Amino acid sequence: MMKISGRVTWCCVALLLALTSVSAVQKTLRSINGLKKINFGQSVPKHSLLLLHWFANEIDIDNNDIIQLTFDPNREDYGSHHYGNYEDLLDPLPWGNQHRYYTIGNLHQETSTQLPPYVVDPMIEDMGRNMDRIVFRVREQNIHGQAYQTIDQVYITQHYGTSENQGTLYDPAHTYRITTNLLRQIREFAVGEDQQPLSYLRNRFGSSADDFDIESTWGELACLGLLLYIVIQENQSSKQQNNRPENRRNPGNKREHNVPRNVQNQDYVALNVGDDEDRVASRRLVGGWEASRSTECQQCVSGV
Repeated sequence: MMKISGRVTWCCVALLLALTSVSAVQKTLRSINGLKKINFGQSVPKHSLLLLHWFANEIDIDNNDIIQLTFDPNREDYGSHHYGNYEDLLDPLPWGNQHRYYTIGNLHQETSTQLPPYVVDPMIEDMGRNMDRIVFRVREQNIHGQAYQTIDQVYITQHYGTSENQGTLYDPAHTYRITTNLLRQIREFAVGEDQQPLSYLRNRFGSSADDFDIESTWGELACLGLLLYIVIQENQSSKQQNNRPENRRNPGNKREHNVPRNVQNQDYVALNVGDDEDRVASRRLVGGWEASRSTECQQCVSGV
């Protein structure tokens, strides 16, 4: 009996260790339809979509779904910098010193390479700016004497609200892994010279958006406006329609799909918080990389 009891105890301990070693992030977004399930404008800042749209169109994705960096986070391009994952928000880094996490999205981070105006100063108010971040994992290899950096994991996340008294930690409840497929779909909404006709995107993603209305409102950023309409406004319209009393009494009642609805954006408190979880004055070596943290939050609040 003592041997059996000992084995059961050992198994329980092993199971507990296995569970606690698993990353807190269990939510994965694989497509535009996955994005529609997120409560943007309520529990998640709408600004996350602007940042994700820029990131998806900034990086390169080859035919083998390998994501290549087009900027250098070690130089803090676009305000990017090392993220230590000290609170175990994400998966532990693989053994060795080839992988490293970085974070990007702090609008108050001074850098020589700036994020585009539509990310820094959005056309739409109440976007919940400077709470959201993108965290990505980089694998660095030396091929024929040349450094080669690829991205193998991408996440959207956000800081806790100030009312939650969690400092500047990232919120695991609102951290989502982004697949390469979703990045590819978002890249279809590119703006500028590479943008596709709104009618094509609208039909491809089953939207009821009014092309003329979006083009007149968003101009050169019309494809971005369509993406926001599909993910936020059209999704909210569907939820409101399903919650109507007549639809609850008659589940078979179908809504009109060809009539666009103008839904007011939900209020969201914009917070100026930084990334001081990533740096401290003292430096230490983590997995062969020199990792650091600093008290960046005060700089973000003051706008420095």
